[in-house]
This record gives sequence, structure tokens and C-alpha cells, in this order.
Amino acid sequence: MLEPRDYGRVADAFPSLKLPGSELGADFVRKASLIRVPAGRDLMATGDRAEAIPLLISGQIRVYTLGESGREITLYRFSRGECCVLTADSIIGRRLFPANAQVEEDSELALVPDAVFADWLARHAGWREFVFQAMARRLGSLLTTLEDVAFRRMDLRVAALLLGRGADAGDPIAITHQEIANELGSSREVISRILEDFRARGLVRLARGAIVIADRRRLEAATRV
Repeated sequence: MLEPRDYGRVADAFPSLKLPGSELGADFVRKASLIRVPAGRDLMATGDRAEAIPLLISGQIRVYTLGESGREITLYRFSRGECCVLTADSIIGRRLFPANAQVEEDSELALVPDAVFADWLARHAGWREFVFQAMARRLGSLLTTLEDVAFRRMDLRVAALLLGRGADAGDPIAITHQEIANELGSSREVISRILEDFRARGLVRLARGAIVIADRRRLEAATRV
């Protein structure tokens, strides 16, 4: 059972659920629980049974999969106001969790048990809308990821990742070559060769554990090749 202040944080993080004063809100108080998980911990692993769906109140969680070679590729991240849609799919389809979920930032989560999750789908229209909209949005991003992996050159994907971190030219992006490889499903050696080429072309500057965009305009142009 949630304490009033805990319930308030859940309601603030998930305004679309319209919890205060609703039947769903009353059920949330009775059935949900809160946990805090420090950065670096695994929340779920491939083959786990999904016993509850996590809704993130604060922090960030990365969901990724491992290829046969052992290389990682990021499927998606979810943060405040979002849920793990692969967990929802696992509960609905009565399947084992097909990926890994790692906590990247200290996180607080509301957990809704699997049986309660299914019951709410049947009884609460607001819950159904929230879950199915989340799944629809995530499906679109997963299709984009699949398209990138299958058809887009790795150098273009590296450039897009760096630009997507939102740093202005001259601001360091705290990321290692291995972390980029994990994100994009490549090897560190391939990523290092691409970054060295970017450096030689004057697009980036390389430092230990960081990359600086030296020429944002030209790096953006490189993604449109």
C-alpha cells in the first residue's frame, strides 16, 4: 500500500493516468508498491519471468539485448512517466522477458504486480489507454532501430548518436568508444576506426572518456550522405 506522499509522486509522474479521485487511483494505492534501485543494477535479465510492470517515477533505465557474439545493442530507454513496454508485452503474452534492463541512473519505480496489471487492463479504460499508447510509441522507435541496424551505415549512426546527445560544438560528450559500440551493436574496434576518421576530418576531437564535436554543421552533413 502506498503512503500519501509516495502516491503523490506517482500521480505527478503519470498525469495521463488521472489518478487522484479515480477508481484507478484508489486501486493504485492498494495494489502498487515502490522500490528504489541504484545505478548499475540489473532490473531484469533475459529469461526472467515478468512478475510486475515497472513505472518510472525518476531515473533512467536502459533495455538492451545481446547478440550471439556477445555484443550489446540498445533497444530503448525509459524514464520518468514511462513504463517498460517489453515487460507489459511479456505479461500480456505470458512470455519470459526477452532482453535485459539495466538501471543507468538512481531510480524510483512503482511496481504493479502482473495479475493486477492484467486485471486493470480489463477494468480501467485509462490504464488500457496508457499501456497501449506506450506500446504503440515504443513499437515505432523499435522499428527505427531495426531499420538503422539493417540498412544504415555505421558511420552515419555514430554521427547521429553524437548529435543526438545535444552537445553544442566544443562541449564534451561523456561517452567511451565501448559505450557507443554497446549502444549501436558494434565492436569497439569498429567504433574507434570511425571516430579516428571523424577526428582526421576535423569533425570531432577525442579525449579520454569523452568526445567533442568540433564542427557540428559538417557532422550533420555527414549524416545525410
